[in-house]
Amino acid sequence: MNHTRLKNLILCALFAAITAILAQVTIPLPIIPISGQTLAVGLTATILGSRYGTGSMLVYAGLGAIGLPVFAEMSGGFGIILGPTGGYIIGFIFAAFVTGWLLEHTKFNTPMAIVANVVGMFVTLAIGTIQLKFVLDLSWAKAMAAGVYPFLLVGVVKAAIASVVGIQVRSRLTKFGLLTAKNKQPAA
Repeated sequence: MNHTRLKNLILCALFAAITAILAQVTIPLPIIPISGQTLAVGLTATILGSRYGTGSMLVYAGLGAIGLPVFAEMSGGFGIILGPTGGYIIGFIFAAFVTGWLLEHTKFNTPMAIVANVVGMFVTLAIGTIQLKFVLDLSWAKAMAAGVYPFLLVGVVKAAIASVVGIQVRSRLTKFGLLTAKNKQPAA
């Protein structure tokens, strides 16, 4: 295994851990809590890009699926993935890919990161709400009311924070040789 790949795998693991930590910062709501998970997804994708950001979210979801209490409110287990909130966790994987991909194919700067993170937020909300609707047998209106509307404003704020912080951290990691300066991630 080459040195660059090892650094990237370590960063994947680190950002999976950061996601687990931020998941514990929650504001309880009736069905789906507002948590720091989506902030962590945005940070991860903005800093690591599509390939390693997606890898990090796969590690995070996998750790939770096997029962480690890494999801919001110290929960874990495959039942969470299959339950009402599981679609959001699955959505994190796709959101990390889309956010990172958009940045890799445009530019890693704050305005583009905000756009990419807002798009990623909608990816998470769409996948999460679809599962919420079917698991709880809700109408589309009730699923949107429970799974989208409460998260829009806070989601945009978290997208902006993830963008500003993520671009700064990415710049510093690049400066110190922990990430490549190119938009695209290096081949493994």
